[in-house]
Amino acid sequence: MTRSKTSSLNRRWATACGAAVCVLVWAMPVSRAQEAGTKAVSLDYEFFKNNVQPIFMAKREGHARCVSCHVEGTPMRLQEMSAGATTWNEEQSRKNFELVRTRVVPGNPGSSRLLVHPLANEGGGDLYHSGGKHWTSKDDPEWQTLAAWVQGRTVTQAAATGGAATAGNVRILQTNSAGDNVHIIDPVSNKVVGVIEGIEVGHGAVGSPDGRWIYVSNEAESTLDFVDVRTLRVMVKVPLSGHPNNIAISRDGRKVYVSVRSAPGGVDVVDTVARTLAKTVRTNHGIHNTYVTPDGRYAVAGSTPVGRINVIDTATDEIAWFLDVDLGIRPMAFDQNPDGSTRYIFAQLSEFNGFMVVDFAARKELRRVAFPEVPAAKQVKVGGNVSHGVAVTPDSKTLIVNSRLNNKVYKYSLPDFKMLGEVEMTGGIDPNWVTLTPDGRTAYVAMSGSNWTSAIDIASMKETARIPVGHVPKRNSTARLQ
Repeated sequence: MTRSKTSSLNRRWATACGAAVCVLVWAMPVSRAQEAGTKAVSLDYEFFKNNVQPIFMAKREGHARCVSCHVEGTPMRLQEMSAGATTWNEEQSRKNFELVRTRVVPGNPGSSRLLVHPLANEGGGDLYHSGGKHWTSKDDPEWQTLAAWVQGRTVTQAAATGGAATAGNVRILQTNSAGDNVHIIDPVSNKVVGVIEGIEVGHGAVGSPDGRWIYVSNEAESTLDFVDVRTLRVMVKVPLSGHPNNIAISRDGRKVYVSVRSAPGGVDVVDTVARTLAKTVRTNHGIHNTYVTPDGRYAVAGSTPVGRINVIDTATDEIAWFLDVDLGIRPMAFDQNPDGSTRYIFAQLSEFNGFMVVDFAARKELRRVAFPEVPAAKQVKVGGNVSHGVAVTPDSKTLIVNSRLNNKVYKYSLPDFKMLGEVEMTGGIDPNWVTLTPDGRTAYVAMSGSNWTSAIDIASMKETARIPVGHVPKRNSTARLQ
């Protein structure tokens, strides 16, 4: 054999061996020698289950999902999911955790095969991954999530700090009550930047404090759907006790409170860590909207059929007190005292064109504020409640509130309830819900009869944009997403 042929064979043998070694190394658990010299950290199971496992199921454009190969056929073999399941159960998740932890060096993401194997070579990854290179750099949000876990991040820390979402992207979540999707709006560009598909008759939508999940109440299936922000795919469906309406999330993100409209009515408490229905707070009448107060101490649920405001202590998830009025309770909003406690509830009422003011501490109605009357020729009678949609700016100085009948959005000062301005929604009909940006500068109003969401500059009370969304948009909320 000539020297040139020998060299060629050696090169091919080296290349083949290099690839084989990479696959073999990926299959091997982390050795104690690799762990030596690395700062000892504890890997958090709950963070793994809620933030790491979904990465294995995520679909990236042009790539196969991790589970497509790693459930069978590879040494790092994840548990096979139960028939019909969209995620792993508790026992399966525990086994996945014990397996995957052998593929990392706690405290050292750069030496952990879980992170370097699917990372592009130019981004710092190793030579070869038979499943392809999923991340081009360490700046990828999925890589950052894995790194946070390896560095010892916990669910409690993520909830307390809001995760990376503290500096994340503000988004407007717009559900479409006659559609099967949820639109995600960027308030900087006033463009739709994402669409969640496949949730038929989505009612309420909220984002998790860590920016990684969107929760949507699914009327068609009576479930609370968990949507992965990275993929905008439904990963988990939690069955509820009845037909759901609007939802709210606790400040730490560990609980979602779901309004149950169907008899006997109540508020479902969904544990977002265990991903189960933890409890139903029975009210014995249908609940339309539920909110968590700004200080996080209470969940406030309004009943439309009997006109009752139910105040639930979030520490015990028991009803602390309630207030009965003569009209059904529609959307609500809250402002704060200087110490952060709740000062007023602003509640819209069935067939009242205005809003009610409730003193939270005194537990009593203070007054009702009626909107200006408009000529009958200018009224828009679309059916349902005449006033729907209310929000308070973060500084508790301004109230923004919709009138469906008048086809207007009003601005009031707080706490003196002086009307400061209005905007007529010319060209569209049915202002049906409102949410504000965190800086209190822009209101986003769902125009249910026109299939768009309007952006309103609060200082000037001028409509600045119309964002086409789905069919009959109603409930919306503001979130910070990864």
